[in-house]
Amino acid sequence: MLVISGVSIDIQGSPILRSVSIEVNKGELVALVGRNGAGKTTTFKSIMGFLKPRTGSISFDAQPISTWDPYQIARSGIAYSPEESDIFGTLTVEENIELPTWTRRTQRSNSDRVNQAYQIFPKLLQYKSRGGHQLSGGERKMVSIARAIALDASLLLLDEPFEGLSPAIIPTIAEGISSIRSMGHSILMAESNVHHLPSYVDRIYVIERGEVIFSGTPRLAMSDMKVRRIIEGGG
Repeated sequence: MLVISGVSIDIQGSPILRSVSIEVNKGELVALVGRNGAGKTTTFKSIMGFLKPRTGSISFDAQPISTWDPYQIARSGIAYSPEESDIFGTLTVEENIELPTWTRRTQRSNSDRVNQAYQIFPKLLQYKSRGGHQLSGGERKMVSIARAIALDASLLLLDEPFEGLSPAIIPTIAEGISSIRSMGHSILMAESNVHHLPSYVDRIYVIERGEVIFSGTPRLAMSDMKVRRIIEGGG
C-alpha cells in the first residue's frame, strides 16, 4: 500500500533522513520507533508532501506521490494525526470531526464517516458542542484521530499518539487504535517509547539519526541488544 524507498531529506542544508525505506501493507499496523529527533516526524511530513525528498521515492497504491501537494495526498486516502494534536480551537468537536467530509468526497456517506469516527471514541459524543480550546490534551488527541477517521482514509499516520498523555487516557487511545485496525484501516504509527506499542503490531522499523537500522517483529527487535538499548532510551 505505502512504499518509501531510499528517501533522503535535507532541511536547511542538513541531512535529516538518510535513505529511509519503509513498507506498509493493507491492513497492517506498522510502527516507526526512535528517540526524539531521530527522524520520525520528518518521515511523516515527507509522506504527506510537506517535505520533498532529495533522493528516493514514495508511492501509495502504486502511484508515485513524492511530488504531490499535501491536499492531493490527503484526497488520495492518507490521513495524518500529528504529534501536536492540532485541531481548530474556534470550531466545536463536532465541526472538527466533520471537517474532512467537507473537503473529500468518497463512496460512503458523510454521516457514515462521522458515525464511524465516534465509534472509535464514543466519549467524544459528550463533547460534540465543546470548543477545541476547551479540551484537555487527551481529548484533543481523540479528536485528532477521529478527524483522521472521518477522512475515510485507507492509511492513517499516527505521530506519537501516546506522547504527553496521562496514564489514565492511554488505554482509551490504545483501544481506539485497536478498533481502527479491526475496521480494516492500515496504520503507520510513530512512537518513541517501545513500551507503548500495542501487542498486535505487525512490524517495527527502528530509526536512529535519520537511518533505519532495524526492521522486523518487535520480538526480534528486543532480542537485539543494540536495538533494544535505543528503543528503550539507552545509549
